[in-house]
Amino acid sequence: MDTPELKKIWKEKYQVVASQLDKIKEIKAAATAFNANIDAVIKISAARLKELIDEQKLSLSELEDIKETKINTTQDVIKGIFKCFKDGIAEEWITEDKSVYDWMNKAIGYDRLQIGGQGGIVANALATVGIQKVYAHTNSLPKLQAEQFLKRDNLYSFNEKGEPIPAYLVDRKDDIALIHWIIEFDKNDVLEIEGKKFKCPKSNRFIATYDPLNLKLIVDKHFMSYMHQNPMEYVILSGFHALTSNNKGAALIDGILPDLKKWKEQSPDTVFHLEVASTQDKVIRKAIIDKVAPLMDSIGINERETIDILEVIGEEELAKKCQEITTSENLFAGIVKIKEKTKVARIQLHMFGLYLTLQDKGFKITPEANLRGMMTAATIAAAKAGTGSIDDLLWAHGKEVSDVGLIEADSLAWATGQNDLAQTGIGRYRGWDLIVVPTILIEKPLTLVGMGDTISSLSLVGAR
Repeated sequence: MDTPELKKIWKEKYQVVASQLDKIKEIKAAATAFNANIDAVIKISAARLKELIDEQKLSLSELEDIKETKINTTQDVIKGIFKCFKDGIAEEWITEDKSVYDWMNKAIGYDRLQIGGQGGIVANALATVGIQKVYAHTNSLPKLQAEQFLKRDNLYSFNEKGEPIPAYLVDRKDDIALIHWIIEFDKNDVLEIEGKKFKCPKSNRFIATYDPLNLKLIVDKHFMSYMHQNPMEYVILSGFHALTSNNKGAALIDGILPDLKKWKEQSPDTVFHLEVASTQDKVIRKAIIDKVAPLMDSIGINERETIDILEVIGEEELAKKCQEITTSENLFAGIVKIKEKTKVARIQLHMFGLYLTLQDKGFKITPEANLRGMMTAATIAAAKAGTGSIDDLLWAHGKEVSDVGLIEADSLAWATGQNDLAQTGIGRYRGWDLIVVPTILIEKPLTLVGMGDTISSLSLVGAR
């Protein structure tokens, strides 16, 4: 079947999205945890990046000399931006140095402030699509940070007395604002260094994080007490990626496991989803996969995170293969290995142009419902990319799916021996359900911040 025919089929399938949005409003309660912060967003051009490189007096060899994906000095910030720019990838590096934070505030600056952290971003998204009550965990919520939550009365957090009130009204005066830098760059921008040109292959971003509370996995006791007494329909977890082995992150994960287990035991009908996120510390990455992921009903990852996980589960060769040739076929092989390792019931991969879900047969969310949820998420994600927000949920409704998505779906169909997978979106693999959705791509996105978190969470709640 040729591309125009496939596009017509998927355009018809996507028509269900409008009715799915109505179904989402039937969800009574959902929660997000553990990380919320302020994102300081700035778009950086190749010219400005070159200025920063010159200011730091970095040679090309120094820029490419990355011993660890962590920020120890101001030069490491520039190295991280350069790496992500030239490869068109997204990474998050962490600093524990206040002087680096002060330098970023002065030298990098920001264009705008918005809610950040997977927990914060997802809370805003879930409130926007109309879930009746959304509860956001916040370990710090002064007025500046609270004001980054949407002014919606269905979005709650907890005040100093432990009372759930609309999050934007909270003002815990003794708390500190937690600020992360989201440094975005555009596809096809060209950086020239020492006579060599680097053309950015994909619009993306580099995240530089200074966050003393989330680095220590500080949990709000009021939030957890409320969760133990009031079961949610969906819980979206993240924030573990901010831990470091230097700060005893593995021990912090061990410390929270009993609470997570208790939470799950008290909420047997709740769907618990973990957004893995970019985890640069390999010790922490392995602890998340070995200890947290197996407790979950579902996990969400992107291409980079798939490769990173493979590196810590003994699949280095496959990780290298995925790194060199990042196709749906190779990444699917990686997803299979991750599913075998974690035994998590549902894994969703969001890659460029394609979403892919692999789940146990009989999972509480059917393949057909997953398909509807993934198309809903794809439509809203395209709206976010095209307009900078998801206020107009159906902005991208009716747009055609991407050629690259159809190519990847067809490649996966061939690799798994299911010729109609690219047409139906639903198949089987080794007794598991396999669901694929070619997505709507925006050529010049206004923002990519929180895109993966939005995709994963809305795929889940949109699967009604």
